[in-house]
Amino acid sequence: MLESYILNSTNGRHDLDSVARRVLGIEKITYESVTGKGRGQRSFDEVGITEAAAYAGEDAWVTWRLHEKLWQDLAPTPALVQILDTLEIPLSGVLLRMERTGVRIDPDRLRAQSAELGTTLAALRERAFALAGKSFNLDSPKQLQTILFEEQGIPSRGKTPGGQRSTAEDVLEELAPDHELPRVLLEYRRLAKLRSTYTERLPAEIHPSDGRVHTSYHQASTATGRLSSSDPNLQNIPIRTPEGQRIRQAFVASPGSVILSLDYAQIELRILAHFSGDPGLTSAFAKGIDVHRATAAELFGIPSESVDDEQRRLAKTINFGLIYGMSAFGLARELGLSREVAQGYITRYFTRYPRVRDFMDQIRSEARRRGYVETVLGRRLYLPSLGSRNPALRQAAERAAINAPMQGTAADIIKTAMIRTEDWLRRSGFRAELLMQVHDELVLEVPEAEIEAVTTGVRDQMMDAVALKIPLTVSIGVGSNWDEAH
Repeated sequence: MLESYILNSTNGRHDLDSVARRVLGIEKITYESVTGKGRGQRSFDEVGITEAAAYAGEDAWVTWRLHEKLWQDLAPTPALVQILDTLEIPLSGVLLRMERTGVRIDPDRLRAQSAELGTTLAALRERAFALAGKSFNLDSPKQLQTILFEEQGIPSRGKTPGGQRSTAEDVLEELAPDHELPRVLLEYRRLAKLRSTYTERLPAEIHPSDGRVHTSYHQASTATGRLSSSDPNLQNIPIRTPEGQRIRQAFVASPGSVILSLDYAQIELRILAHFSGDPGLTSAFAKGIDVHRATAAELFGIPSESVDDEQRRLAKTINFGLIYGMSAFGLARELGLSREVAQGYITRYFTRYPRVRDFMDQIRSEARRRGYVETVLGRRLYLPSLGSRNPALRQAAERAAINAPMQGTAADIIKTAMIRTEDWLRRSGFRAELLMQVHDELVLEVPEAEIEAVTTGVRDQMMDAVALKIPLTVSIGVGSNWDEAH
């Protein structure tokens, strides 16, 4: 799985059956063909020995054949072999320990929040009915199409693949500034998703033997190398909303321990500074000054101390937007500006940081020539749509060509930090445990007596994970729960 993933993360799925089909042209015996499915499905220990041996033996045989073939493809590229041997395979052991450890959950907090969300959702439904002039199913796209675009006469802004008028989230967000009903629908969907995904589901996921939730981490699921998780998904709990913060308050430490959070600060911007070598960006980071304030000072031609909150917000949006290949149109929509004003800001940004534009032009050119971009460690991120005749697909691939090296390098750094941290904790004899990895953050449960030493040690492991031209920095928080620590 990991060999296939490292060779080309975007080339389909990386489970055994899919890779066997793609690489060897073999259709394997399926689990369901041996055990049956539905109500009549048997457990594997009930399968006859002949059938079981054929199924299990084929798994072993195909695994070996795939390894032989995939290793031949990997071996000529030492950087990819290095990523397999020193990053992904060691990481699998770290993830195993994290999954077994789990994280302690306070179900009472979640149940109380779930009840409150239920009351809020009922009020939002009533408000939607009042605005529509009748009751309807807020979860029915067909009914929403009729009410929004026919009965209320709101202009339709998009179509579904089937040609229907879309009521997707991005469409409602475009309509929301001018119409209250789309605003109500967006808030309803946001809270309903939080309730169904977390406040209702997390208590049911608590293991009865230890009172902890045990997520599953996936190493081979994202194009950029970042981890994902499921059952439950811990990656998408909102950070900045009050509801998301309350959910995080239910992730608690065991008695006698605390939650320790260590988060890489502005890691993708630091990686951009590393790749581009732009003196303005690298200087700001090297001096440890607020890079968004420094960017605002450059954009507006004023001293840093004169930058106000709105100017800093605009600079922050540009800094992060350009990492994702944001156009003048996208920036204008994000900030509520005209396209001309947004383009003026972007032009001024590249005048102040010319090496950033040079890097972006170079990376797009290289991506078109080679078909992939690379992280600092040499992980390859393929972009098959770069040659598409569809302009929208091609432009999206060009934006990804800029973002993928930053995202992929950030993934490589946090994975390296996890391996280093786990190794250091075990060698040093600490009882602290890695609990979660979310975006650029590591979350640990640490006995109170160990907190000072573990905080210093893990911070050092993270800061020294990968050598960039500018220093990595880590934000640290400690608390009785995840929200307090973050």
